[in-house]
Amino acid sequence: METRVTVIGGGLAGAEAAWQAARRGIAVRLVEMRPEVMTPAHSTGRLGELVCSNSLKSDAPGTAPHLLKEELRRLDSLLLRVADEVRIPAGHALAVDREAFSLRLTEEITATGNIELVREEVRELPGDGIVVVASGPLTSDPLAESIARFAGSRNLCFYDAISPIVDAATLDRARLSAASRYGKGGEDYLNAFLSREEYLGFYEALVGAVSAPLRSFEEACFFEGCLPIEELARRGVDTLRYGPMKPVGLVDPRTGRRPYAAVQMRLENLMADSYNLVGFQNHLKFPEQRRVFRMIPGLERAEFLRFGQIHRNSYINAPRLLHPTLQSKERPGLIFAGQLCGVEGYIESIATGLLAGINAARLARGLGCVTPPPATACGSLVRYLAFGDGERFQPANITFGLLRDSGADSDIRDRKERRLRQVERALAGMDRWITALSDGAAAN
Repeated sequence: METRVTVIGGGLAGAEAAWQAARRGIAVRLVEMRPEVMTPAHSTGRLGELVCSNSLKSDAPGTAPHLLKEELRRLDSLLLRVADEVRIPAGHALAVDREAFSLRLTEEITATGNIELVREEVRELPGDGIVVVASGPLTSDPLAESIARFAGSRNLCFYDAISPIVDAATLDRARLSAASRYGKGGEDYLNAFLSREEYLGFYEALVGAVSAPLRSFEEACFFEGCLPIEELARRGVDTLRYGPMKPVGLVDPRTGRRPYAAVQMRLENLMADSYNLVGFQNHLKFPEQRRVFRMIPGLERAEFLRFGQIHRNSYINAPRLLHPTLQSKERPGLIFAGQLCGVEGYIESIATGLLAGINAARLARGLGCVTPPPATACGSLVRYLAFGDGERFQPANITFGLLRDSGADSDIRDRKERRLRQVERALAGMDRWITALSDGAAAN
């Protein structure tokens, strides 16, 4: 089949976009530069390789991340189907075996008949045709420069950090407790509990630890939603206790009371041979990470399979450049998706890739592009991209703050009940939109 849509990037958004267009009968050319050209953060050439974490956030009903995932499931997202197939225990979160996830996704894409997978670096934006740009936060320098020239302004950048992973066999299980917060999801996390004295000692060591040099980066411009733990700690001695080390929902079995502070570790794979230190993304020198994190009870002899690191994360100023259909305002056949378009998070990237694939297929068929209803999680996310504050734009995760609230449940005092009602309306609206699409209507 003659290629009618080109997708640049084989990450979460690009793989989803390619599959959505292909399943609608459109021939797709999916171009991924790895393994021919690697990034500082990736280690394989597989599609959809997860770098920062193996968690796709909460899957508890009544939460915004669950709503977005449920919408994606109803929209027949390939990546959500694969994630559900390779999920591992993580309490109320949807966490995956990251190696199984990328292997399974690569198999699915390569088995799709009308997707041509090309391994090469795209150095320039194609001058014409229907193109989905989903090259991700680590877009190569030549392509980033091409995007900047097209956009008329330089790419905006922030720095994204990844958490350490420890060898499960080197943990002192006698000093750790298996439990999920509030008992939700069973005993899927390992928890290290700190007394006040232990916490203060850890805090002082952390804020005094030596950071790695930024090298090619000009300044540290961290995204608020993914601050390195040492940067967060510098905001105040108790900041960590209200963030990644919050003790709420946990009970120290040694005392029968809530601990002063806690560190949670999440499984990395079904073999249970490694754990991720939840919320411990950082930019410390490797020897400093080993020294400081071994102060955590139970990690005194921990061996690190991966240290925390920092890498560039590039994104465009979406409100200035994009319609809510994710089309470029200057060139309707050019669609942006994934973290490059200004979302933060795995499921958010998948959501924009899914919409990009739907709209690319519609353009290829001569149809108008569509946007999900504003009361849905998908719709609220892309509307934030299009209509957010272009002067102070930062990438966004899905939250209830983005969803358009009709006010229909303003008389309900219980917040949890109001959220559940809002989720019900959003899903009902998504179902109606899906029906309209299947009937050939250009629902907006």
